[in-house]
Amino acid sequence: MPRIAICAPATTLDQALAQRVEAYAKAHFPAIELNFHPQCFLSEGHFAGSDSVRLAAFLECANDASFDAVWFAKGGYGSNRIIEGAIQGLETPAHQKAYLGYSDCGFLLAALQRHSVGQSLHGPMPVDMGRSGGEAAVKRSLAWFAGDLDGLEPSLDDKQPVVALNLTTLAMMLGSEHMPDLTGHVVIVEEVAEHLYAIDRLFSHITANLRGCAGIRLGEVTNVPENDRPFGASAEEIARDWCARYAIPFLGRAKIGHSADNHIVPFISPL
Repeated sequence: MPRIAICAPATTLDQALAQRVEAYAKAHFPAIELNFHPQCFLSEGHFAGSDSVRLAAFLECANDASFDAVWFAKGGYGSNRIIEGAIQGLETPAHQKAYLGYSDCGFLLAALQRHSVGQSLHGPMPVDMGRSGGEAAVKRSLAWFAGDLDGLEPSLDDKQPVVALNLTTLAMMLGSEHMPDLTGHVVIVEEVAEHLYAIDRLFSHITANLRGCAGIRLGEVTNVPENDRPFGASAEEIARDWCARYAIPFLGRAKIGHSADNHIVPFISPL
């Protein structure tokens, strides 16, 4: 029976959502055991507990050899604040696990990839149960834990190095010691709740720093705020433009993002 530990490295998860996920898992995936850490439901200012509390919960889940995977409960903001302690505190059992989440939790996923710890995956989290059609998203992750690969991003090639990250998260990590080397990788990005001019600015930064990658693929760009004037280009046009400026192949679209259609991308390193 796969045993999954769930913690919240950033913001608080509504306990009612956790109960819905547990009920769904029991009904449809009875062979999976979900273990929500009590820290998921704490609240201290913006965060699901203080930095030290969130770090302790992550390390407790990661270092417990009885768990097969760590499932991040929710994004928001805050994962970057515990990266240093997280990497320093990992023990041998942490290297045998899968780590699944997305959005702000990409800070930890990328750092784990950089330091060759376990298997990082971009994919739906328990919080997605609250979305319209959210059961389908949660089902994708639960099915993956059960060994079903049908929920993988359709464009994946199991021989091609790949990562998937939120655009802002990727931009913030570039240049840091915890950023993996993405030379030769397909880089899949998605974004939510950013103005198009901000997306343009983010693409100007990441393309200038990813000239050795194998290409960029664009996921969903959702909840784009209205600006006081039209930007004049769509998110895809922005991505194509900046890729062309730095001679990076634009590889098309991907089914990842802040919606119920979010698919799973296992990070793959070069052989």
